[in-house]
Order: sequence, then structure tokens, then C-alpha cells
Amino acid sequence: MEIAILVVFVLGYVCIAMEHAIKIDKAATALLTGTLCWTLYFISGGSAHALSEHVAQGGEADVYAFLDGRLMHHVHEISGILLFLMGAMTIVELIDAHEGFKVITDRIASRNKVKLMWIIALLSFFLSAALDNLTTAIVMISLTRKLIDDQQTRWFFGGLIVIAANAGGAWSPIGDVTTTMLWIGGQITAGSIISGVFLASLVSLLLPLTVLSFVMKGEVKRPEYKEHIERQASKRDRQLVFILGIGGLLMVPVFKTVTHLPPFMGMMFSLGLLWMVTELIHSKKIMEERSKFSPLQALRKIDMPSVLFFLGILLAVGVLNETGQLVQLSTFLKDSLGNVYAINIAIGLLSAIIDNVPLVAASMGMYEVSPAVVGDAWADLFVQDGAFWHFLAYTAGTGGSILIIGSAAGVAVMGIERITFTWYLRNIAPWALLGYLAGCAFYVFLGL
Repeated sequence: MEIAILVVFVLGYVCIAMEHAIKIDKAATALLTGTLCWTLYFISGGSAHALSEHVAQGGEADVYAFLDGRLMHHVHEISGILLFLMGAMTIVELIDAHEGFKVITDRIASRNKVKLMWIIALLSFFLSAALDNLTTAIVMISLTRKLIDDQQTRWFFGGLIVIAANAGGAWSPIGDVTTTMLWIGGQITAGSIISGVFLASLVSLLLPLTVLSFVMKGEVKRPEYKEHIERQASKRDRQLVFILGIGGLLMVPVFKTVTHLPPFMGMMFSLGLLWMVTELIHSKKIMEERSKFSPLQALRKIDMPSVLFFLGILLAVGVLNETGQLVQLSTFLKDSLGNVYAINIAIGLLSAIIDNVPLVAASMGMYEVSPAVVGDAWADLFVQDGAFWHFLAYTAGTGGSILIIGSAAGVAVMGIERITFTWYLRNIAPWALLGYLAGCAFYVFLGL
């Protein structure tokens, strides 16, 4: 059963990578992979060990009730991520409908590709720490579409945005879901993760950015907008929607901290507030004009295939987690590599292929936060804010940049810009890998 599920997962992954060669959309492949993996898991009766533990803890012995509960557990977690993604996409589309990004694009005067690349990359890096890597990727790739007309140039910028957003999210407790997991789990504290991982994350961005600065030449061509008086929002409305939209995205981590509700609730609150405001400011316009600024129109424009692709991938990874294959992988790394830094580097490389959330969850289950022991260097690595946990936050956060489907930010950019897997593999992945390894070396050898 486990072998069959693994074979389906690998075949599905290969088909996703070969999307343009086989002419099948990656969303269809991901959905088929996820549902087939769960079907095989149900047909086989699931994990006997997990079921026996469930019964021993007083649960019911009905195997299908147990399996249904496990499936719904994963659906519960996945739905929160998908709602968060859909909310962020809708807010960005609303800002775009009101031409709100002109508030920024009108202030970026440079057309030089290298200068523009540095501005976009550094803005993504720091914005990701305040928002999160997924939301930042959506906002910044929407911004580049207003600044750059040529698709190939935008793809290079899109790849750099993925690297910058993931690097920026790694050093912030709210910048990446895996860092947030470690923060909530007590493995790290907010202040310590910032000081401990910031420089390594910055190195992982600066190296690819420097290399690509020698690749990119010339100036960008701005898109030509067809101005229609009846479609334009007023300057006041444009600024209001931009401030409320970006402010709502920035408020999401604050909302979570204050209310302790899941992040998607903050995103839904921000979307509901922006929806209400846009309805009010256009309430006196005729229906045809109002529809162009309507949130319903924005909802129709969000990239649902990317959302469904994300659903399929997370369902498939959930089965691997249920069958214990991810835990077995982590145990294998522990036994074969031994050195904790080597384990973390391997986890980062694996996160480019397999979602980093279950990998970090498995690592948190394998290693407990240990008390400080005088003279025990190994135990010191696993204390709260120990080197293992900080390095895990870095590797799991930035390793996903090596492949475009290795992170939520990459999946979002891939969907919006239609960047192909093979193009990213040829043009961005080598520099992302170089930056990742440089950040690893910086952290390990300088003892940060």
C-alpha cells in the first residue's frame, strides 16, 4: 500500500514537472494525484499502527470512521490555507481594479533592469517579514505586471520575488508557516529568530540577486494602458482602496496575535471590510460602472487553477504524512547523516520537492526542546532558540525556492505568471540553490 501511494505521488510529481510536454494542466494532475493517494489509503484500510493507537486511546474501532477523521483533519488544515490564499488574491485583484498599484508604480521612476531588480527584491524581502511569503509574492508579482511589459523579463523578476519572499519569511516568526509553527511550538522566540537568522537569509538573497544583476541588461518597457474614463477610479478612491487593501494584509498577523484565531480569519475580516468600503464608495454609480469595481468581478479573476493545484498537492502530502513515510524519511536522515546541520540542509533540499510543513512537523516530533545541560554540546543545539531550531527555520523557509513548486510563494507566482517548471529549473533554480548553500555556509561556519 505504502509503495503504491509513493509510486502515484512520484508519477504525479513527474507529470506536474512535464506539464507543457504532456499538455495536461498541473492542477488536474495534482487533484488526481491527491485523490488517488487517499483512495489507495482508504482501500487498504490505512495504517494499522495508527488505528491500534487510536483504539488504545479510547477511539472507535470502525476503520472507515477513523480514516474519515484523518482525512477531515487534513482538509481542515488545508482549507485554512486555501481560504487565506483566495482572500489575499481577491484583495490584490480589488486593488488592481482600482489601479491602486499606481500609488507605488508612479513612484518607481527607474526603468533600468538592474536597479529595478534590486528595488523589487529588497522590497519583497522586508515586506515578506511583515506579511508572509505567500501574500508578498502575490502583491509583488501583481506590481511587476504594472512595471514590465516583456514576459521573459517578468519571469526573471518573478523568480527573484520567490527567492526574496521565502528568504524574508524565514527570519520572521510570522513570515513563513514553518517559522510560525516553531514559534507557536516553543522551539524559538520572536526576537531570537530575527537576530539569529536575518543575516543568513539576507545572504541567500544577495548572492542570486548579484548574479542576476550581471545577466539582466538594458531597460524595461512599461505596459501600455488603454485609458477609459468610465473605468478609472478617482485618485481618492484609488488611494483609499490601496491603503485599506495593503493595511488589511498587514493587519492579518496582528489580528492573529491579538485574537489567537487562524490567519485566514484575519484575511476574511480584511476582505469583508474592503468589500464593504468598495460597495459604499461606488453605491451611487450606475450598475454597469459599479460592476467594473465590484468584489464579485475580482472573485471571478482570481486564479482558481492554482488554488486547486495547491489543494491536490497538500492532499497528496497529507497521505505521505499519514502513512509515516515522512517520519521514516526524517529518521533515515538522522541515522545516516548524524550531524544536525547536515540534517537541516537535507530537510531544506527536500522542501523543494515535498511541502516543508510536514517536514518541519516531523522534525518537531523527532526532536524535543531539551533543557540546557552544562558540558553537553549536543543538548545545547536543541534548547529553546538552539542552533538546530534556528537553522531549521532558515533551511525549511529558503530551501523551497530551489524549485518553483517547493513553496506556496512559488506556486502562487507560477499560477499568476504561468512560469513553466522547466524554465524556472534552468534559469532560476541554480542561483536559488547557490544562495541557499551560501546562507547555510554563512550560518554554520560563522556560528550564528
